[in-house]
Amino acid sequence: MNANTPLLIPGLEAIAGDYRGLICDVWGVLHNGVTGFRPARDALARYRQETDGAVVLVTNAPRPAGPIREQLGNLGIDREAYDDVVTSGDVTRLHIKKYAGRPVLHIGPERDLPLFDETGVTLGREDDAAAIVCTGLVDDTREVPDDYREQLKRLAAARLPMICANPDIVVERGNSLIWCAGALARLYEDLGGSVMILGKPHAPIYDAALDRLSAITGAPITRWDVLAIGDGLPTDIRGAVSQDIDVLFITGGIHASDFGPTDTPDEALIRRRLAEEGLRARAALPKLAW
Repeated sequence: MNANTPLLIPGLEAIAGDYRGLICDVWGVLHNGVTGFRPARDALARYRQETDGAVVLVTNAPRPAGPIREQLGNLGIDREAYDDVVTSGDVTRLHIKKYAGRPVLHIGPERDLPLFDETGVTLGREDDAAAIVCTGLVDDTREVPDDYREQLKRLAAARLPMICANPDIVVERGNSLIWCAGALARLYEDLGGSVMILGKPHAPIYDAALDRLSAITGAPITRWDVLAIGDGLPTDIRGAVSQDIDVLFITGGIHASDFGPTDTPDEALIRRRLAEEGLRARAALPKLAW
Protein backbone atom coordinates (compact mmCIF):
# COMPACT_ATOMS: atom_id res chain seq x y z
CA MET A 1 0.00 0.00 0.00
CA ASN A 2 1.74 3.13 -1.26
CA ALA A 3 0.99 6.15 0.91
CA ASN A 4 0.78 8.30 -2.24
CA THR A 5 -1.73 6.05 -3.99
CA PRO A 6 -5.39 6.58 -3.08
CA LEU A 7 -6.62 3.65 -1.01
CA LEU A 8 -10.35 4.22 -1.60
CA ILE A 9 -11.44 3.27 -5.10
CA PRO A 10 -14.75 3.90 -6.92
CA GLY A 11 -15.50 0.20 -7.34
CA LEU A 12 -14.14 -3.28 -7.99
CA GLU A 13 -13.87 -2.48 -11.71
CA ALA A 14 -10.87 -0.25 -11.00
CA ILE A 15 -8.64 -3.22 -10.11
CA ALA A 16 -10.58 -6.28 -11.32
CA GLY A 17 -8.48 -6.79 -14.44
CA ASP A 18 -5.34 -7.38 -12.37
CA TYR A 19 -6.60 -10.70 -10.98
CA ARG A 20 -7.55 -14.13 -12.33
CA GLY A 21 -9.63 -15.02 -9.31
CA LEU A 22 -11.41 -13.62 -6.29
CA ILE A 23 -11.67 -15.06 -2.80
CA CYS A 24 -14.66 -13.25 -1.34
CA ASP A 25 -16.00 -13.22 2.20
CA VAL A 26 -19.74 -13.73 2.64
CA TRP A 27 -21.16 -12.35 5.90
CA GLY A 28 -20.62 -8.58 6.02
CA VAL A 29 -19.76 -8.33 2.32
CA LEU A 30 -22.63 -10.12 0.52
CA HIS A 31 -25.24 -10.06 3.29
CA ASN A 32 -25.79 -9.27 6.97
CA GLY A 33 -27.63 -12.47 7.84
CA VAL A 34 -30.99 -10.87 7.08
CA THR A 35 -30.60 -8.92 3.83
CA GLY A 36 -28.57 -9.66 0.72
CA PHE A 37 -26.55 -6.80 -0.77
CA ARG A 38 -27.55 -6.53 -4.43
CA PRO A 39 -24.67 -4.24 -5.53
CA ALA A 40 -22.18 -6.75 -4.08
CA ARG A 41 -23.89 -9.62 -5.89
CA ASP A 42 -23.81 -7.63 -9.13
CA ALA A 43 -20.14 -6.74 -8.70
CA LEU A 44 -19.11 -10.38 -8.50
CA ALA A 45 -21.32 -11.29 -11.46
CA ARG A 46 -19.79 -8.48 -13.54
CA TYR A 47 -16.30 -9.63 -12.58
CA ARG A 48 -17.04 -13.15 -13.81
CA GLN A 49 -18.62 -11.87 -17.02
CA GLU A 50 -16.10 -9.20 -17.97
CA THR A 51 -12.77 -10.68 -16.88
CA ASP A 52 -13.48 -14.40 -17.28
CA GLY A 53 -12.12 -14.78 -13.77
CA ALA A 54 -13.43 -17.17 -11.15
CA VAL A 55 -15.01 -16.37 -7.78
CA VAL A 56 -14.82 -18.61 -4.74
CA LEU A 57 -16.73 -17.51 -1.68
CA VAL A 58 -14.87 -18.24 1.56
CA THR A 59 -16.80 -18.17 4.80
CA ASN A 60 -16.19 -19.08 8.41
CA ALA A 61 -19.64 -20.68 8.56
CA PRO A 62 -19.36 -23.96 10.49
CA ARG A 63 -21.50 -25.89 8.02
CA PRO A 64 -20.75 -27.60 4.70
CA ALA A 65 -21.08 -25.57 1.51
CA GLY A 66 -24.49 -26.96 0.48
CA PRO A 67 -26.55 -25.20 3.16
CA ILE A 68 -24.59 -21.99 2.58
CA ARG A 69 -25.49 -22.00 -1.12
CA GLU A 70 -29.13 -22.43 -0.15
CA GLN A 71 -28.94 -19.55 2.32
CA LEU A 72 -27.28 -17.32 -0.28
CA GLY A 73 -30.00 -18.11 -2.80
CA ASN A 74 -32.68 -17.20 -0.27
CA LEU A 75 -30.94 -13.84 0.22
CA GLY A 76 -30.77 -13.11 -3.51
CA ILE A 77 -27.11 -14.07 -4.03
CA ASP A 78 -27.51 -16.43 -6.97
CA ARG A 79 -25.00 -18.58 -8.83
CA GLU A 80 -24.21 -15.85 -11.38
CA ALA A 81 -22.20 -14.21 -8.61
CA TYR A 82 -19.84 -17.08 -7.81
CA ASP A 83 -18.38 -20.37 -8.96
CA ASP A 84 -18.07 -22.24 -5.67
CA VAL A 85 -18.07 -21.96 -1.89
CA VAL A 86 -15.46 -23.07 0.64
CA THR A 87 -16.51 -23.03 4.29
CA SER A 88 -14.73 -23.36 7.59
CA GLY A 89 -17.03 -26.33 8.06
CA ASP A 90 -15.59 -27.99 4.94
CA VAL A 91 -12.01 -27.83 6.18
CA THR A 92 -13.02 -28.65 9.74
CA ARG A 93 -14.75 -31.84 8.61
CA LEU A 94 -11.43 -33.16 7.34
CA HIS A 95 -10.02 -32.89 10.85
CA ILE A 96 -13.13 -34.27 12.54
CA LYS A 97 -12.75 -37.43 10.45
CA LYS A 98 -9.57 -38.17 12.40
CA TYR A 99 -11.89 -39.03 15.31
CA ALA A 100 -13.95 -41.52 13.28
CA GLY A 101 -15.28 -44.29 15.46
CA ARG A 102 -15.11 -42.17 18.60
CA PRO A 103 -17.57 -39.81 20.27
CA VAL A 104 -17.11 -36.03 20.20
CA LEU A 105 -18.90 -33.38 22.22
CA HIS A 106 -20.74 -30.83 20.09
CA ILE A 107 -21.16 -27.31 21.45
CA GLY A 108 -23.43 -25.36 19.15
CA PRO A 109 -26.94 -25.15 17.66
CA GLU A 110 -28.74 -28.06 16.02
CA ARG A 111 -28.63 -26.30 12.65
CA ASP A 112 -24.91 -27.11 12.50
CA LEU A 113 -25.35 -30.89 12.82
CA PRO A 114 -24.81 -31.47 9.04
CA LEU A 115 -21.14 -30.75 9.83
CA PHE A 116 -20.90 -34.29 11.24
CA ASP A 117 -22.52 -36.12 8.32
CA GLU A 118 -20.28 -38.86 6.89
CA THR A 119 -17.42 -38.07 9.28
CA GLY A 120 -17.67 -41.37 11.13
CA VAL A 121 -17.90 -39.76 14.57
CA THR A 122 -20.74 -40.07 17.05
CA LEU A 123 -22.03 -37.30 19.28
CA GLY A 124 -21.12 -37.96 22.90
CA ARG A 125 -21.22 -36.40 26.35
CA GLU A 126 -18.62 -34.61 28.43
CA ASP A 127 -17.60 -37.80 30.20
CA ASP A 128 -16.98 -39.95 27.12
CA ALA A 129 -15.91 -37.50 24.38
CA ALA A 130 -12.51 -37.68 22.73
CA ALA A 131 -12.69 -34.05 21.59
CA ILE A 132 -14.93 -30.98 21.48
CA VAL A 133 -16.30 -29.60 18.23
CA CYS A 134 -17.50 -26.04 18.77
CA THR A 135 -19.71 -24.46 16.11
CA GLY A 136 -21.14 -21.64 18.21
CA LEU A 137 -23.43 -20.87 21.10
CA VAL A 138 -26.50 -23.08 21.38
CA ASP A 139 -28.79 -20.02 21.48
CA ASP A 140 -26.84 -17.09 20.08
CA THR A 141 -29.84 -14.78 20.41
CA ARG A 142 -29.75 -14.91 24.22
CA GLU A 143 -26.51 -16.51 25.44
CA VAL A 144 -23.08 -14.96 25.91
CA PRO A 145 -19.69 -16.74 26.11
CA ASP A 146 -19.50 -16.41 29.90
CA ASP A 147 -22.55 -18.68 30.17
CA TYR A 148 -20.20 -21.50 29.13
CA ARG A 149 -17.38 -20.71 31.55
CA GLU A 150 -18.06 -23.50 34.07
CA GLN A 151 -18.51 -26.14 31.39
CA LEU A 152 -15.34 -25.03 29.62
CA LYS A 153 -13.43 -25.12 32.92
CA ARG A 154 -14.40 -28.78 33.35
CA LEU A 155 -13.46 -29.63 29.78
CA ALA A 156 -10.11 -27.85 30.02
CA ALA A 157 -9.35 -29.70 33.26
CA ALA A 158 -10.10 -32.96 31.42
CA ARG A 159 -7.63 -31.87 28.69
CA LEU A 160 -10.10 -32.35 25.85
CA PRO A 161 -8.90 -30.69 22.63
CA MET A 162 -11.34 -28.27 21.00
CA ILE A 163 -11.87 -28.02 17.25
CA CYS A 164 -13.34 -24.59 16.49
CA ALA A 165 -15.43 -24.67 13.33
CA ASN A 166 -15.94 -20.89 13.12
CA PRO A 167 -13.09 -18.56 14.13
CA ASP A 168 -15.29 -15.44 14.09
CA ILE A 169 -15.72 -13.76 17.47
CA VAL A 170 -18.87 -11.82 16.52
CA VAL A 171 -20.88 -11.13 13.37
CA GLU A 172 -23.64 -8.69 12.56
CA ARG A 173 -27.08 -10.20 12.12
CA GLY A 174 -29.19 -7.35 10.86
CA ASN A 175 -28.49 -4.59 13.39
CA SER A 176 -27.39 -6.93 16.20
CA LEU A 177 -24.00 -8.38 17.11
CA ILE A 178 -24.05 -12.16 17.56
CA TRP A 179 -21.39 -14.13 19.42
CA CYS A 180 -19.72 -16.91 17.42
CA ALA A 181 -17.66 -20.03 18.11
CA GLY A 182 -14.42 -18.06 18.07
CA ALA A 183 -15.47 -16.33 21.27
CA LEU A 184 -15.87 -19.69 23.03
CA ALA A 185 -12.54 -20.89 21.62
CA ARG A 186 -10.82 -17.77 22.95
CA LEU A 187 -12.34 -18.34 26.40
CA TYR A 188 -11.31 -22.01 26.30
CA GLU A 189 -7.71 -21.02 25.57
CA ASP A 190 -7.83 -18.50 28.42
CA LEU A 191 -8.89 -21.36 30.70
CA GLY A 192 -5.92 -23.47 29.59
CA GLY A 193 -7.65 -25.54 26.91
CA SER A 194 -6.11 -26.59 23.59
CA VAL A 195 -7.80 -25.23 20.46
CA MET A 196 -7.41 -26.01 16.75
CA ILE A 197 -8.84 -23.45 14.31
CA LEU A 198 -8.89 -24.10 10.56
CA GLY A 199 -10.96 -21.24 9.09
CA LYS A 200 -9.90 -17.67 8.41
CA PRO A 201 -7.33 -16.31 9.22
CA HIS A 202 -5.55 -19.68 9.15
CA ALA A 203 -3.85 -21.22 6.11
CA PRO A 204 -5.94 -24.39 5.48
CA ILE A 205 -9.03 -22.55 4.25
CA TYR A 206 -6.94 -20.42 1.87
CA ASP A 207 -5.17 -23.49 0.51
CA ALA A 208 -8.58 -25.07 -0.12
CA ALA A 209 -9.84 -21.93 -1.87
CA LEU A 210 -6.79 -21.70 -4.13
CA ASP A 211 -7.13 -25.38 -5.02
CA ARG A 212 -10.78 -24.77 -5.91
CA LEU A 213 -9.92 -21.75 -8.08
CA SER A 214 -7.31 -23.78 -9.94
CA ALA A 215 -9.81 -26.58 -10.53
CA ILE A 216 -12.44 -24.13 -11.82
CA THR A 217 -10.09 -22.37 -14.25
CA GLY A 218 -8.28 -25.53 -15.32
CA ALA A 219 -4.87 -23.94 -14.67
CA PRO A 220 -2.74 -23.33 -11.59
CA ILE A 221 -3.65 -20.16 -9.71
CA THR A 222 -1.16 -18.76 -7.24
CA ARG A 223 -1.62 -16.31 -4.38
CA TRP A 224 -0.34 -13.50 -6.60
CA ASP A 225 -3.16 -14.10 -9.10
CA VAL A 226 -5.87 -13.57 -6.50
CA LEU A 227 -7.66 -10.71 -4.75
CA ALA A 228 -9.29 -11.37 -1.36
CA ILE A 229 -12.35 -9.30 -0.46
CA GLY A 230 -13.44 -8.99 3.15
CA ASP A 231 -14.56 -6.77 6.00
CA GLY A 232 -13.11 -8.42 9.11
CA LEU A 233 -9.66 -7.24 10.16
CA PRO A 234 -8.77 -10.21 12.41
CA THR A 235 -10.09 -12.82 9.97
CA ASP A 236 -10.45 -11.72 6.33
CA ILE A 237 -7.72 -9.10 6.20
CA ARG A 238 -5.19 -10.72 8.53
CA GLY A 239 -5.72 -14.09 6.86
CA ALA A 240 -5.15 -12.77 3.34
CA VAL A 241 -2.13 -10.69 4.35
CA SER A 242 -0.58 -13.68 6.12
CA GLN A 243 -0.94 -15.65 2.88
CA ASP A 244 0.55 -12.85 0.71
CA ILE A 245 -2.78 -12.29 -1.03
CA ASP A 246 -3.85 -8.79 -2.08
CA VAL A 247 -6.85 -7.41 -0.20
CA LEU A 248 -9.86 -5.26 -1.01
CA PHE A 249 -11.00 -4.05 2.43
CA ILE A 250 -14.76 -3.47 2.76
CA THR A 251 -14.88 -0.80 5.45
CA GLY A 252 -18.66 -0.66 5.88
CA GLY A 253 -18.93 -4.10 7.47
CA ILE A 254 -18.16 -5.12 11.03
CA HIS A 255 -15.77 -2.16 11.58
CA ALA A 256 -17.94 0.51 9.95
CA SER A 257 -18.20 2.68 13.07
CA ASP A 258 -14.40 3.06 13.21
CA PHE A 259 -14.00 5.03 9.98
CA GLY A 260 -16.54 7.85 10.08
CA PRO A 261 -19.69 7.89 7.92
CA THR A 262 -20.30 4.40 6.52
CA ASP A 263 -20.75 5.51 2.91
CA THR A 264 -17.93 8.10 2.98
CA PRO A 265 -15.23 6.65 5.23
CA ASP A 266 -12.18 8.68 6.20
CA GLU A 267 -9.18 7.27 4.34
CA ALA A 268 -6.75 8.55 6.98
CA LEU A 269 -8.62 6.57 9.65
CA ILE A 270 -8.53 3.44 7.49
CA ARG A 271 -4.79 3.77 6.89
CA ARG A 272 -4.14 4.40 10.58
CA ARG A 273 -6.12 1.35 11.66
CA LEU A 274 -4.40 -0.92 9.15
CA ALA A 275 -1.00 0.34 10.34
CA GLU A 276 -1.95 -0.20 13.99
CA GLU A 277 -2.96 -3.78 13.19
CA GLY A 278 0.18 -4.41 11.15
CA LEU A 279 -1.94 -5.03 8.06
CA ARG A 280 -2.18 -3.69 4.52
CA ALA A 281 -4.69 -3.48 1.70
CA ARG A 282 -4.45 -3.03 -2.05
CA ALA A 283 -7.62 -0.92 -1.95
CA ALA A 284 -10.74 -0.16 0.08
CA LEU A 285 -14.44 0.33 -0.57
CA PRO A 286 -17.21 1.19 1.88
CA LYS A 287 -19.39 -1.51 0.31
CA LEU A 288 -18.65 -3.96 -2.47
CA ALA A 289 -19.86 -2.58 -5.81
CA TRP A 290 -18.69 -2.70 -9.41
